[in-house]
Amino acid sequence: MVERKLYRASSERAYVSADGETYLAETPLRELHKKLSLRVLSERDFVHWQTYGYVIVREAIPRAAAARLLDFAWDFQGLDPDDQESWYADRPFRSDLDRHLHIYGFVEAYHHQYIWDSRQTRRVYDAFVDVWDCEALWVTLDRLNLNPPNVRNRDRRLIEPTERGFDIELHWDVDTTLPDPSQRVQGIIALTGTSAETGGFQCSPELFRRFEEWKQHQPADRDPVRPAVDRAEFPVVRPELEPGDLLIWNGLLAHGVAANSSRSDVRSVQYLAMMPALESHQELRRSRIDSWRERTTPAWNQTLVGDAIEPESKRYGSATLTDLGSRLLGLTSWHGEEDQDVAGGNGAGA
Repeated sequence: MVERKLYRASSERAYVSADGETYLAETPLRELHKKLSLRVLSERDFVHWQTYGYVIVREAIPRAAAARLLDFAWDFQGLDPDDQESWYADRPFRSDLDRHLHIYGFVEAYHHQYIWDSRQTRRVYDAFVDVWDCEALWVTLDRLNLNPPNVRNRDRRLIEPTERGFDIELHWDVDTTLPDPSQRVQGIIALTGTSAETGGFQCSPELFRRFEEWKQHQPADRDPVRPAVDRAEFPVVRPELEPGDLLIWNGLLAHGVAANSSRSDVRSVQYLAMMPALESHQELRRSRIDSWRERTTPAWNQTLVGDAIEPESKRYGSATLTDLGSRLLGLTSWHGEEDQDVAGGNGAGA
């Protein structure tokens, strides 16, 4: 096995990572003692986060901003919200992964101005500062999801089931069999409200709370990312969200996405998380900046594939960044001015 180089994050806390996705930490997030004052989360919120593995920030972005993003998700895919036939139109697939992502409802846009507007929202940023207890963060260059009823060519039964590994219904984001599991944080901003029929984010908070106790009774060869649990003992719940709400979860929280079983409603979210900035990882930093500037598919996750019909690089220009957005991208350092060598000499909003 090739050992990957670890980079220390640009923060006072000792976070290190090879890829800006999962981190090693002296103290797990669920045991972290705050040094910074809470900005958005209440004390009760923070206790819930550490006990159950997730927290909800109400009205993290304005409802009007969520509505604009929802309209954009429809438009980017060439779908008509008033014409259900358009939701199931044939489209080209470059691979099985491409087809699976379409079934799950992923929208392969990463850099539209509306997407960056959410990332640059101070309330969103402050919530992640609360979770990580550090200010120097990078935002993940992630995408949207628009999931209509899972029927016809969006039927989940078209995806061959597996017995081990990733399961869209319930999984962990990190290898839970490691002695010191990596720290990872994910998040979504709801663009539509939650309902029982439209499915959406679900999780097992009780398993998170009792994880150490539970794993003592599991076989040595258990699946590292798919929990085998009694759902009567460890219930799976669906937190209620309204458009504009931000839900943040710990990678050690077993979670998934329930299918949309409604007749005509959609579920839509923006995936958005923030991680400790790896400013010393020059290759990663340059890749992030180039992806923003050229609207190319980000390289941080192999499941990001770009749109098969017309990539966003051909649709619109680079998003304008605020001072906060420039730092969250990596264009400007959290500890100084813009790095001309990495940034290529162009400022925010180029």
